[in-house]
Amino acid sequence: MNRSFHILVGGVSALLIALFLVLLIGMLLELWQQTSLRAPHFSEIVFAARLSLITATLASAIALAVSIPVAYAFSRYSFPGKDLFDTLLDLPIVLSPIAIGALLLIFFNTALGRQLEHWFGPFVFEVRGIVLAQFVVVVGLSLRLLKETFQAIDVEYENLARSLGYNQMQVFARVVLPMARRGLIAAFLLTWGRAIGEFGATVTLAGATTMKTETIPVAIFLNFESVDISSAIVFITILITMSFAILLFVRKTEAYVR
Repeated sequence: MNRSFHILVGGVSALLIALFLVLLIGMLLELWQQTSLRAPHFSEIVFAARLSLITATLASAIALAVSIPVAYAFSRYSFPGKDLFDTLLDLPIVLSPIAIGALLLIFFNTALGRQLEHWFGPFVFEVRGIVLAQFVVVVGLSLRLLKETFQAIDVEYENLARSLGYNQMQVFARVVLPMARRGLIAAFLLTWGRAIGEFGATVTLAGATTMKTETIPVAIFLNFESVDISSAIVFITILITMSFAILLFVRKTEAYVR
């Protein structure tokens, strides 16, 4: 019986790993079979990679800064409508990114949206629109990860610090945040990895303009649209490499901070 269970677990695991390996091998075979290879211009690669890194980092940093107090509030306090608001904040996790981008686009067509663009500059078809779209897409993930992190911290540590004369801000800064450091690091890295691969909301709000709003996912889309498969594969390879590296770094970081 134990042997059958081990065969079942190992077999399903092997099949899933094989699926992803087949996808990667298929991409390499497609590149090998291309009769006329044309790599994208180096300047385009640098622009797309740099724009992706900058926007994903900004969006993730803002998402983390917003998520820390909100996640702490939802993990510690009870208030009317908590479940309803908690569900509302989880919507970006399950909502289609294209729908999120459409909601943002519609918002900036309202009087309030136009006023915000007057104050802060245009978002539609601009780089700041990429940051906003990525932020809205990843903030739900950041909140979910941090809520679980704060809920895992025993509240008795906070009560003990309060009994020693610490105020609430001191307890949060000197007790809660240091104990949550592993979750904070993981939340930032995972939201960053999600932001750098974001496409649907970005292209809906900021558009797909070469050398302007061209992140790596947008570059993949543009090259497929122009039937330049070899260039698209180059960008796919870059994105896979960056995503794999960040996931591997999350695992190494989690092991280090334990």
